[in-house]
Parts: sequence; structure tokens; C-alpha cells
Amino acid sequence: MEIRRRIKKENKKRILIVDSDLNILKLFSFILAADYNLTIKKSGIEALSWLTEGNDPSLIISGLRTPYFDGTSFIKNLKISGFYRNTPVILLSCTESLESIVRSLSFKVDSYLEKPFNPIVLKSEIEHLTA
Repeated sequence: MEIRRRIKKENKKRILIVDSDLNILKLFSFILAADYNLTIKKSGIEALSWLTEGNDPSLIISGLRTPYFDGTSFIKNLKISGFYRNTPVILLSCTESLESIVRSLSFKVDSYLEKPFNPIVLKSEIEHLTA
């Protein structure tokens, strides 16, 4: 029984979530934990540290405003690094001008969602980007 659980967990895709809002992080856990292996980091610095340890997520979800190292700087560093250039990214923000912010970025963001987001739309985006 334990081996079956371990195999099932290992077959799940890993999602790195970077956000400082505890309520959003709890919501992600509630919505996604059954279907994905989640790694949650509260800042871009923590996320970069985790990535430099050799971890390779299937998808990254990052808030736009995170402490110490904002979401756009974090994602830009990933995209120019080469290694994570092809890792899909979903950018989250509560700002109403998120679409114009994404269009002005010098790097590719695969998807973006405004907070509060629809859980069904989130899951659909994740399934599409990790297919």
C-alpha cells in the first residue's frame, strides 16, 4: 500500500508556487494538492534557492509582488538562465492592469490570472501548459 502511494506521488507533476499571500497559498494547496506535487515558496529568493538545488518543476506559478525579489524579476532570471527557459509560467496578480504588464515584459509568460482567480480556469491552464 505504501509503495503504491509513493509511486502515485512520484508520477504527479511538480508545481512550484511562489507567493507571499498565505490565503492564496492555502487555496492552491486545497485546489491542487490531490493532483500535483506542490512546492511552495514565499519569495523569489527562496524559489531560486530551491531551483539551484537541482529541482525541476513542470510549471511555475508566481505572484507579481513577492518580497525581496518580485515575480517579474524572478521569472526574468529563470527565462534568461537557459535551463528554465522552457518551463511554463503562470503569473498572478491582483492588479487590474496585469494584461498590459504582461505585454510589456521582455520575456515570455505563458499565462496570467488576476486574483481572485477561478479555480476551474486555473486547473485548465495548468493542464494545458503541462500537457
